[in-house]
Amino acid sequence: MKVLETHIVPVIYEKIRLQEYAFSVFINIPTRSALKKIIKKELLLIDGEPANTGQWIRTGQRIELLQLEMPAKKIFKLNFEVLFEDEFIAVVHKPAGFPTNGNYFRTIENALPHNLKKSEEPDALVFPEPVHRLDNPTSGILLVAKTLNARLKLHEDFSEKKIQKTYFALVHGLLEKELHINTPIETKIADTLVLPEYHLRMGDEDFSLVRAIPLTGRTHQIRIHLSNTGHQIVGETIYRSEDEIFFKNKSLYLFAGEIKFKHPVNGEELSFKIPLPKRFRNLSQYRLH
Repeated sequence: MKVLETHIVPVIYEKIRLQEYAFSVFINIPTRSALKKIIKKELLLIDGEPANTGQWIRTGQRIELLQLEMPAKKIFKLNFEVLFEDEFIAVVHKPAGFPTNGNYFRTIENALPHNLKKSEEPDALVFPEPVHRLDNPTSGILLVAKTLNARLKLHEDFSEKKIQKTYFALVHGLLEKELHINTPIETKIADTLVLPEYHLRMGDEDFSLVRAIPLTGRTHQIRIHLSNTGHQIVGETIYRSEDEIFFKNKSLYLFAGEIKFKHPVNGEELSFKIPLPKRFRNLSQYRLH
């Protein structure tokens, strides 16, 4: 196996065990839990022998971190727009009709190596990884990690609600005022802010274009919350309460249009926004004034 990192223990004056020492000196071992997994797979060697967490560290020991051999990855050659990329992260425009990841070949994750450059950082991931999901029918902005520490920091920022995503949806009915929806999903706290943008009328039916900001990250959160309030997203096939008439057989009108976050390495405030897709813009003729 390839040696990913090597460390020679300098002169130490206090006794310390490997479990306290390793994650502080290896870039690719950021936590104790990561260390345990690495040791279990025998990817950490001390003087050429597999290590264990309870070992005492001694001056002059050679500690090597091995890289797990990954099976060859089949690259899905799907082209999409890259909005931003550096050695640590990327922001891409996911097209509709493809799952973000999962046990399939035609996923956005499998297409990332086709669109992004491999990071040259010491903790570079073998393949770039999305740090959140967009549903198969949803297009828009997707945030990607290219290094281990960027991935860990972005996951932490999501859990602490430091990353703001904004979606746009075309929904049934006239939404007249702001909604703050906090109905639990599968007994878990779920929180969505919905703001009306403008109204439309097609045939005898009224619609609203809304801006939806998920304050938590439950699966299908926006779709469930809007359906539960009687403002089902146009094209909804799972949480539907009514059949489509004007939009029969159309795909889901949900679009991830904006994201704001801090760069996981340098702390720079980043903000990205992309225009509404053409199928949204083509509805402007039906807009109520």
